[in-house]
Amino acid sequence: MEITSTTAFLSSLVTIAIAWMLMRVVNWVWLRPKELEKFLRQQGFSGNSYRLFHGDMKEMLAMRKQSTVSKPINLSDSQIHNIVQRILPFNHHINAIYVGAFDTRVNSMDSLGGSTVCVIEDIEVLSKKSFIWNGPIPNINIADPKMIRDILFKHEIFQKPKSTSVGKLFVSGMVTYEGEQWFKVRKIANPAFHQHKLKDMFPSIYWSCNEMISKWKILVSKENRHELDVWPYIQTFTADVISRTAFGSSYEDGRKIFELIRQQINNLTESIQFSFIPGWRFLPTATNRRMRSNYNETRALIKGIINKKEEAIKLGEASANDDLLGMLIKSNNREIEEHGKKETGMSLEEVIEECKLFYLAGQETTGSLLIWTMVLLCMHPRWQEHAREEVFQVLGNDKPKFDDLNHLKVVNKILHEALRLYSPAPILTRTCYREIKLGEINIRPGILLSLPIIMVHHDQEYWGDDADEFNPDRFSEGVSKASKNNEVSFFPFGGGPRICIGQNFALMEAKLALIMILQNFSFELSPAYVHAPTRGVTVQPHYGAHLILHNI
Repeated sequence: MEITSTTAFLSSLVTIAIAWMLMRVVNWVWLRPKELEKFLRQQGFSGNSYRLFHGDMKEMLAMRKQSTVSKPINLSDSQIHNIVQRILPFNHHINAIYVGAFDTRVNSMDSLGGSTVCVIEDIEVLSKKSFIWNGPIPNINIADPKMIRDILFKHEIFQKPKSTSVGKLFVSGMVTYEGEQWFKVRKIANPAFHQHKLKDMFPSIYWSCNEMISKWKILVSKENRHELDVWPYIQTFTADVISRTAFGSSYEDGRKIFELIRQQINNLTESIQFSFIPGWRFLPTATNRRMRSNYNETRALIKGIINKKEEAIKLGEASANDDLLGMLIKSNNREIEEHGKKETGMSLEEVIEECKLFYLAGQETTGSLLIWTMVLLCMHPRWQEHAREEVFQVLGNDKPKFDDLNHLKVVNKILHEALRLYSPAPILTRTCYREIKLGEINIRPGILLSLPIIMVHHDQEYWGDDADEFNPDRFSEGVSKASKNNEVSFFPFGGGPRICIGQNFALMEAKLALIMILQNFSFELSPAYVHAPTRGVTVQPHYGAHLILHNI
């Protein structure tokens, strides 16, 4: 009798546990999404009705895939720099379908994943209150600069979304940390990016660029001109820079790590449609196995670099100030010594993740900025000549010095305009962690907020009728006065306390490279050039950048 009662009791517990788990699943995949959808619609937001489990993910991924193979932009098109619908196709589509608009032209109808999608051009958006579904999570579009400022500066409330089960196998580090962990890592890493430290890195960047220039000179020397795809050279250059400045090694030493990171980007793209499912990365799919293998191999290679650096510093064979990793180790050790607790410093895992960020962000951001700057100067040769005249006026044929960069106002304007039109990072995402009023809308916990950088950068309301035109003069009085308002209308590196820590490093690298290119070559688009910006980790030229270089 007692055994029967015990069995019945345990059976009841199991039944209750199963029922509780089922209710949690039902709440996650249906009740909570429908409740949030009703809440958003009551506040005037528009978007697709929630579809069980996947939301808009299938359509979103189909449109993104289609955008990578869509028809290139005609070079004679007056809207050649209007790339929003290529880079954020689904966001653009939702705005076009649900948000009030005039003067729209339907360009084509395409079937995507069973849905008919109309591609609309020349939209004048009257309202920007739209949302999309990342699986069961609603993601609202925030394109108002005042709201963007609040989100970026109230970073304790509007935090980075937690890494997905798949994303954790890619990269984390400072860019994903929150709270005390973010504050600790940011504090320790900050000294490595101070102005005087950037000045110390300047020679390494110069030599990396000089190697690229020397290769181009050999190619051009025979006929004083040469046609080539400069994009692979730019990628190699930025990879070499981050290898030298971050780890004191050449690109060849870091080649394997770069290859693994590129493979991991492809793996992540394949898995992104399942990324919102808790625990997905633990399933033994072919992609997950590749991601796990790459993750472990990358981690082992970087751990080896860290161990060698620490050993060299201990033996006096290397300075703790000669590269970013050395400075990070020095700053970390100082933090631990000052507080007498190992917990106040970064763990080995945290150092490894920061190194992966050095590799990824250090190469991708500057590479994207530099390649689009060159393409823009080919399309607008008057500005190329204007920039070259300034460079020769300030430098002549002399080797650039760190302090020279501050005297190149035209070059600076051109880089900022390139960042506006072809922002390397096209969108930022935040999660609301407590209920708050943002402008005239209420935000509940669990709602994602997208800050579409490239949409805001191309918005005529903030940039005028020539928002899609290349006009560096808009930055003549600096970034703060470039747009038609004083809010956050220009934020290629984010903003607020969490602004990209490597912003000044990236701008210094791009400016030095552009100076040296202008000193040695004039350049124009090749007949083989195809204008097809696409979204990878950053905004990149899908078919490369075929240019013709001429000796100066």
